Amino acid sequence: MTTARSASPRPILISVGTRPEIIKMAPVYAELRRRGLPVAWVHSGQHREMADTLYEFFDIQPEHEVVLERRNASLAHLNALLLEGLSDVYERVQPRAVLVHGDTTSTLASAQAAFYQGVPIGHVEAGLRTHIPREPFPEEKNRELTARLARWHFAPTAGAAANLHREGVPPADVHMVGNTAVDAALAGTVRMSQLLAEGGLALPPELQALRPHLDRCRLMTVTAHRRENWGEGIQNIARAVAQLLAEHDDLAVVWPVHGNPAVRDIVYAELGALAQRLGGRLTLCPPLDYPALLWCLHRSALALTDSGGIQEEGAALSCPVLVLRDTTERPELIEAGAGIIVGTDGCRIVQTVQQLLTDGAGLARMRQAVNPFGDGHTAPRIADVLARDLESKP
Repeated sequence: MTTARSASPRPILISVGTRPEIIKMAPVYAELRRRGLPVAWVHSGQHREMADTLYEFFDIQPEHEVVLERRNASLAHLNALLLEGLSDVYERVQPRAVLVHGDTTSTLASAQAAFYQGVPIGHVEAGLRTHIPREPFPEEKNRELTARLARWHFAPTAGAAANLHREGVPPADVHMVGNTAVDAALAGTVRMSQLLAEGGLALPPELQALRPHLDRCRLMTVTAHRRENWGEGIQNIARAVAQLLAEHDDLAVVWPVHGNPAVRDIVYAELGALAQRLGGRLTLCPPLDYPALLWCLHRSALALTDSGGIQEEGAALSCPVLVLRDTTERPELIEAGAGIIVGTDGCRIVQTVQQLLTDGAGLARMRQAVNPFGDGHTAPRIADVLARDLESKP
């Protein structure tokens, strides 16, 4: 089932549905609008509860939305609903091109729907690979399959572009442009600071309670949600955080806990009582909206995460990142010295954090690393390519 508002005739259609996709495609949408190019937005519906505040922050009003009526949590069911709903939108809108982002189920379904209708596809953040089929799952195959369907491949780094070349994508179709996450993080931090100063934005109560501790404590932001970390992995991460807090009374931790019970129940079982005892030095809270997350990263000495987006946002905001996975499709972070892969082994996490907290020079080197993901001008480069290639088409 779909709902729709009016759309520009023959627009470039941005098709996304999850929180990270919205954040990373917002700069592209803004740039296309700035140039006067017809552009429309379809929200494919996965992160409905998080979307409204993001759309308000980025001044986006989606013209179209797929309303997901899910009967179970299976990926096959989700993909089928997305494919049918998005196909309906595309049939009515008749877009000149469809832009998708990254590696989610909505990415693949959006590309499939466009391919079936003969609409050219632009893949933003193309070419990321771990070369391990199920790590991460299902993202690794989603992005590989999307690459088989795309017309424009907007690669964030030279390594991502090289991956596409090795897979046989014509060089003329690969455009190394940087990562839109950098555009969003840099512009978003400025906007967040302005809104806070003007009283137009308030931090959530959990962060307000954290603020007094930052006068004497270094902040560490933690996130974890990947399927491959469910169970023992999440438990190990939580226990490592507890040990670090016990051994460093000048450390404060904020952990926005993913709402999935496979994550939430374990985190609160391991850390809920400790959070109450520490009186604000450990903050467990629901997922933060984007401005609040930027506020945390901007003030953090370290970030521990299995998220791809936070690897990029951390680099943009000079926040060293420890990757809670055994591999990353963003090896440039590690090569640049801005991140370290630690996996979910509790001992390794504790040892690495302790070493960095006690070695000021090592932490400073990570903060001073050159951001490998771009300079904040990715969206204009994408718009340049689209304007050039679509100029002669109605």
